[in-house]
Amino acid sequence: MDKIYHVKKWTPKSPVKITVPGSKSITNRALMLSAMSNCTCTLDGVLFSDDSRAFLSCLLSLGFDVKINEDTKQVIIQGTDGIIPNNNAVINVRSAGTAARFLTVMLALAGGDYEMQSSAQMAKRPMQPLLSILEAAGAKIEYLGEEGHFPFMLHAHNLKFSDVTIDTSLSSQFASALLMAGCLLPEGLSLTMTGSRMSGSYIQMTLSMMEQFGISFSEKNNDTGEKTYIIPGKQEFGLPQFLIEPDLSGAAYFYSLAPLFGIDVLVRNVHHKSLQGDIKYVELLSKLGCCLEDTEEGLWLKGNGITHFTGQTVDMKDYSDQSMTFAAISVFADSITEIINIGHIRFQETDRMAAIINELSRMGIRCEEIPEKEGIRIYPGKPSPALIHTYEDHRMAMAFTLVGMKSDGIDIDDPGCCAKTFENYFDLIDSLY
Repeated sequence: MDKIYHVKKWTPKSPVKITVPGSKSITNRALMLSAMSNCTCTLDGVLFSDDSRAFLSCLLSLGFDVKINEDTKQVIIQGTDGIIPNNNAVINVRSAGTAARFLTVMLALAGGDYEMQSSAQMAKRPMQPLLSILEAAGAKIEYLGEEGHFPFMLHAHNLKFSDVTIDTSLSSQFASALLMAGCLLPEGLSLTMTGSRMSGSYIQMTLSMMEQFGISFSEKNNDTGEKTYIIPGKQEFGLPQFLIEPDLSGAAYFYSLAPLFGIDVLVRNVHHKSLQGDIKYVELLSKLGCCLEDTEEGLWLKGNGITHFTGQTVDMKDYSDQSMTFAAISVFADSITEIINIGHIRFQETDRMAAIINELSRMGIRCEEIPEKEGIRIYPGKPSPALIHTYEDHRMAMAFTLVGMKSDGIDIDDPGCCAKTFENYFDLIDSLY
C-alpha cells in the first residue's frame, strides 16, 4: 500500500451494503479458550489481521496443533486441557494487546518458563497491574527492558493465589485474562474487580464466551459495589465449533456514513443482539436522526435523507474504540460535541486523546480537553486540507478517513497501519466510489 492514502470526496448514489472481517476481540478470546479446552474446536469467521496472526503465531510457538485456512476464514485448534505443549518457549505478541495480556496470564497459570517479546509499540503499553499480581503469586519476572512492560522472562511454577483484586480502569483486558484462565488453577480463582469498567462490554463479552465454551463461574456483588467472580479449578470444557461475529468496530466506520450523508447502510451478518459493546455506537448514531432495522441479511442503519445532525454529550467509556470515529464525524454536527469518560484511551496504541486533539487541530477544527470529565470537546467547523498523522494507530487512520469523504483535501499517512485489525479497509472504501 502507498505511504499516503488520498481520500476522495464522496457523493453516494445508492444504499451501502458491506461485508467486514470477523471481530478481533471475539477471535482472540476464542483462540485462547479453544487452546485451553479439552477438545478440538473449529472456529469459523476468524479475523486474519496483524493482531490475530500474532496470537496464532504464539500458539504455534507454544506447540499447539493449529490448522489455519485464511481463504475459508477457519482455524482448527486441538485443545490440550490446560497443558502448554512447549512450556519453555519464546513468543512474540507483536502489537496485540489481547495476545499480550491473555497469553501472559494463560502461561503463568499453566506454568513454565517463557521469553515474552513484543513490538516497540506494545512495549510502551502498561502491563504492571497484571505482572504485579503474578509476582505476588510467586512468578519470577526478569525484565529485559523497562520494568512493568514487555519484553520480559516469565518463570511460573505452582503459583499460589488467594483472593485476587484487579482494577479495570486502565484496561479491562487484565480482568478478562484472569477470568478465562482462572479455571487452569487446581483450586480455581476468586477474582474481585474494582474500577470504572468492571461491568463493561468487554468483560461481558468474556463472561458470555466462557459460558458458551462451558466454563462455569458464579458472581456476587459486594457491599462496596465491587464484583467478585468465583471460577472453579480444573474444569473440563470446550466446543466442537464456534462462529465468530463480524467486527462491529470495523462496521462502525461504515455505519457512520448514514448520518454523515443521510444514506442507508447495511453491514452483512451484523445483528442487534451482538456480543460486542460497539453496538452501542450504532445505537448512538440512530439518535442522530437515523433508524435501525434488523433483517435476516444484517442490521440496517437508515439515514432517511437527513441533511444535518446535532452535537451530543456522550459517555463513551464502554465503547471507547469509537471515540475517534465519533470525534471525526462530529466535525460536521451543527453544535458542540462532548465525548466524556475516555481518559483510559491515553494508554492504548497511542495517546488517543492527544491524537484526536492534534489531528482535528491540524485541520483547523477547534478541539480541547475537558480534564474534569476525562473527555474532549469538539466545535463544528469546515476542515482545512491536511495530512493526518496516524501514530501507527489503525483506528486513527480509519476514523479520520470519514472526514475526507465529506470534505476535500484530507490525506491519511501510513494507511497500512490498518492491517492490525482490518487489512482491506481502504479497498472497501474505494469500492464505494
